[in-house]
Amino acid sequence: MRIKFLHKFIQLEASGGISLGIATLLALILANSSWQNYYQTFLNFNVSIGPDIHFSFLHFINDGLMTIFFFLVSLEIKRELVQGELNTLTKALLPTLAGIGGMIVPALLYLAINHGYPQLISGWAIPMATDIAFSLGVLSLLGKRIPVALKIFLMALAIIDDLGAIIVIAFFYTQQIAWLYLFLALLTFIGLILLNYYKVQRFLPYCLLGIGLWILILDSGIHATIAGVLFGFTIPLSSSNKNFNSLLHHLIHQLHPWIAYGILPLFAFANAGLSFSNISLDTLLHPLPLGIIVGLFFGKQIGIFGASWLAVKTKLAKL
Repeated sequence: MRIKFLHKFIQLEASGGISLGIATLLALILANSSWQNYYQTFLNFNVSIGPDIHFSFLHFINDGLMTIFFFLVSLEIKRELVQGELNTLTKALLPTLAGIGGMIVPALLYLAINHGYPQLISGWAIPMATDIAFSLGVLSLLGKRIPVALKIFLMALAIIDDLGAIIVIAFFYTQQIAWLYLFLALLTFIGLILLNYYKVQRFLPYCLLGIGLWILILDSGIHATIAGVLFGFTIPLSSSNKNFNSLLHHLIHQLHPWIAYGILPLFAFANAGLSFSNISLDTLLHPLPLGIIVGLFFGKQIGIFGASWLAVKTKLAKL
């Protein structure tokens, strides 16, 4: 009976969102309890991947496991660009413009609130990011009550958002880019494109080059999750054998449960542990947190909705 219940739970469309919510709640409880030190020790636990790559467990999740999440998102976006909801320029433009609006307006609101504090101005990029993991988790709780196109819109928007954030970090916040590693990453990416061009359907050669791409981008000083986005776009969508799914469809099917019930709850557990000690109204009204709060809560909604509305009304894009 218990096994049957577990099987039904896993089959529920919303169960991934429920897992994310439970992990978030657990992180908040631990961060605000006597177990806080143990929680922080766990996140700072050192993880080594080879002789030259060392992470805290938190960075391993954010730079490593979340790359797999963005790989899956990239696979789904590629499928939609070629065969689905984003297969025309006017459709693809909508999430692109929405993503840009969702980056610009939060940054402008942050700057408006912090313009009198020169030492805080450089934080303008903080409210630009859209947390796709939590956004999709909350969206999945609504199940079939929402159209599939809305999920596709959010995923595409988040890809644009993530690429924009990486460009901003690279140009404004990265002190030094290792150009040699970036050049080698470009050559590796070309290798992945060639595998696609010659219609290689086995995943192993893609995987080996994909891991190399991740290591090189990580060592270049640019956020490693971009490797997942680039890697996903090189996976072939078509198959030479009509009796079998393409490699892209196979990977989407295989990765979904690992992402929903493993990586995303781990991400939530590692990143949602905000301590509320010493937080007061005066703290929240300080220009730095106030700029972030206003930028995220109002800026995101105004920017995304406003850019989408303008794009549709001017017929530059369509729903």
